[in-house]
Amino acid sequence: MVREKAKVAKKIVNRSLIAYINPSHRIAEQYRTIRNNIQYASDGKSIRSLIVTSPAPGDGKSTAAVNLAVSMAQRGDRVLLIDANFRQPTLHKVFHSPVSPGLSNVLTRQLEFEDAAQTTEVEGLDLLTSGVSHANSADMLDSHTMKELLSMLYARYDRIVFDCPAVLTAPDTNALVNKCDGVVLLLRCGKTSQSKALEAKQALSFAGANIIGAILNKKNVR
Repeated sequence: MVREKAKVAKKIVNRSLIAYINPSHRIAEQYRTIRNNIQYASDGKSIRSLIVTSPAPGDGKSTAAVNLAVSMAQRGDRVLLIDANFRQPTLHKVFHSPVSPGLSNVLTRQLEFEDAAQTTEVEGLDLLTSGVSHANSADMLDSHTMKELLSMLYARYDRIVFDCPAVLTAPDTNALVNKCDGVVLLLRCGKTSQSKALEAKQALSFAGANIIGAILNKKNVR
């Protein structure tokens, strides 16, 4: 069994969890639309493992990954959200969880998945944080152990969502893209230039990614 978090007095209050905190908010509705469009864009192929990335850090990809995972769980899917950003992990902060143990501990065979993953307050959504940072993070994501882990997770979850590093700043994301069903590229309005967007798309395509769409994130969303 996936370990449960210790209960806390207050429920999660984090702006990154708008789809959970306020499901009727227009932003939460947009994430549900994106969730549905992901399947429409897949040409009938089931997208069970999804990577969310961006050209550069600070574009809002972690917020997008969280809310897409939440919206999938709200539909009734069993969802695992994985922080694959060993360099700048974020998801443990969103869910007020320890950064370790996590994915790195599983990939280095220090722990079994069940001992590293945890439940969240969102029904149907489990979390695997990044774990401690490793210098060979790209090698870990490109390993046979990662393939074995994904194979095991497909038997347990309907959807697996990866929050990955910015594709133009680290090789980690490209090491994982050909193992997953699809990639969503997060672009930030007013920040991501056309050249950087194209460079990111080309890098992902060269690595064998199935790019199923892009999300344009407004700079200041209320």
